[in-house]
Amino acid sequence: MRSLTQSLLLVLFFVATGALGEAQQPAGQSAAPGAGGAASASATREEVNQLRQEVAEQRQTIEELKAMVQKLIEAKAQEAANPQSGEGAQLLNATLVTAQGGTTAAPAQQLAEKKETSPAPSAGWNGDHFFIRAGEFQIMPNGYFQSDYRGYKGDGAPNNTFVIRRARFGFLGNYGKYYDYSVLLDAAASNGLTLRDLFINIKPAPYAQFQVGQFKEPFAQEEMLAVTNTDFVERSLASLLYPQASTAYRSPGGQVRGDVDGGVVQYWVGAFNGKGILTNNTTNEPEVLARLRFYPWRKKKDSMFQGFAFGGAFAHGRSRGLSNETSFSPTLPDAAYTFFPCCFAINGGIERYNGEFTWVRGRWAVRGEYNELLQKRENVGSLQVGGIGFTTLPGIRARAGYVYATYMVTGEAKPENAPPKVKHPLLGPGPEAPGGFGWGAWELAFRYDKIEAKEPGVSVPSQFTPTAVPTFANHTDAFTFGTNWYLNNWVKYQANFSVDRLGQPSTTGALPQNYYVVLQRLQFRF
Repeated sequence: MRSLTQSLLLVLFFVATGALGEAQQPAGQSAAPGAGGAASASATREEVNQLRQEVAEQRQTIEELKAMVQKLIEAKAQEAANPQSGEGAQLLNATLVTAQGGTTAAPAQQLAEKKETSPAPSAGWNGDHFFIRAGEFQIMPNGYFQSDYRGYKGDGAPNNTFVIRRARFGFLGNYGKYYDYSVLLDAAASNGLTLRDLFINIKPAPYAQFQVGQFKEPFAQEEMLAVTNTDFVERSLASLLYPQASTAYRSPGGQVRGDVDGGVVQYWVGAFNGKGILTNNTTNEPEVLARLRFYPWRKKKDSMFQGFAFGGAFAHGRSRGLSNETSFSPTLPDAAYTFFPCCFAINGGIERYNGEFTWVRGRWAVRGEYNELLQKRENVGSLQVGGIGFTTLPGIRARAGYVYATYMVTGEAKPENAPPKVKHPLLGPGPEAPGGFGWGAWELAFRYDKIEAKEPGVSVPSQFTPTAVPTFANHTDAFTFGTNWYLNNWVKYQANFSVDRLGQPSTTGALPQNYYVVLQRLQFRF
């Protein structure tokens, strides 16, 4: 500020000096010598009048500059008197008069014009995420953690324990309106810090979007629900048959997807390695997947079926026995027991089928799903002592499904894949909870799910070493009662009580029995 004031005073000094010098110049020196005295006298009067006009303009400029200096001095004094106001002196926009009579914008105005063409970085809140924006780039940090307590009762059940189920963090963002990207890391994975999501989504139009990287294979509706929005602590038994169920349903690959007619029809077509996260393919054949989903009444706001949707999916991949690939993991999602032997060697085609429906209306949500899995065993052998050598065995077949319903007791609307907007949050911001001491949002849930699996055996007669491969045909089902308490939009508590019914144990010596499981979870997301 001091240097700016000194500069303006120097400008005043030089302008005043120049003006006075021109005014004191002898009038006779500007006339041409020689004859024509009358003409010379006339020319001298014109020059004097011109000099007087220029002196007047310079004096006006000096007065304007004095006023600017005075304003700067007053602003500096005000800032010194009130240092916490955060309002210091500001450079005023001014117009300087050039010697040719033109004008030029002051530096402050030039900076303002430049700022309009190059927006400064900004930050804010979009209602769901904090964001930072600079130019065409936007980045939003996001994450969540889930802390569980698990209690079991039943012969051979796991010990009761606390566990950090998930601890994930990352970034969402976009570049302009045609590019989205996501990075998600999991710090609670059994093998240490693991990359879950890393992809870019190019969207020239809503009906044609191209996604490449590592992400979920879009096979089923329960799989595609964000894990922070699932209605139960653990997914259903049907999730055991999803692609890459043991690696969070993710695999490197690419897909084309889109919403047609405003979302009345949705589709996904993709190709993936099909071997799990950060894993190369073991065959030359990718796992291909196609999925369709329909919302017939989506645009009919007055219809009670506006939130109804149905669809299905198909996936085909290939396994490689020489890479020691095995059949699906039969451990229940709540880890109560393993209902089917684990695991059989597989080699050849893998096929999956899915059918699903969802109906969301007001406080209610009803969902159902059915899945089938076939894993072929071509030239795998019996893997028995004194076995039969390499031969083709019948494939392993499994099928599973569920149906469940939820009801918002406190009256909030149930979104399809998002947390409800809590009307009376507890210890959180909200317009209808003065002081933040509301009761939150409460939801009741019930689910029935079932799974069956069969590994057909064979008998191989031989004159020297007759042998046989045993048959396994096991099933289990479960009833789950749940309560979801949304303290606010960011914190959720879940409590589930399940009765897992083991019909045909896969472990020698185990008896058919019921297992009682209590799962509790506290979740925080941002």
